Amino acid sequence: MIAGAIAAIVGLFWIGQGTGIVRWPASSFMIDQYNWVLTGTVTAVAGLVAILIARRMRG
Repeated sequence: MIAGAIAAIVGLFWIGQGTGIVRWPASSFMIDQYNWVLTGTVTAVAGLVAILIARRMRG
């Protein structure tokens, strides 16, 4: 579950940088790059799926 949460957070961060919403660090090569929006979306969704699978296995 922790790995899924980390993946989801990292994916959201990548989406933010790819769209230009998050401009930290200012020298990042990921800012305003659409391919990082796609990569972040896939990573965030994979993290959420991992969380859901972990929750089902626990309960």
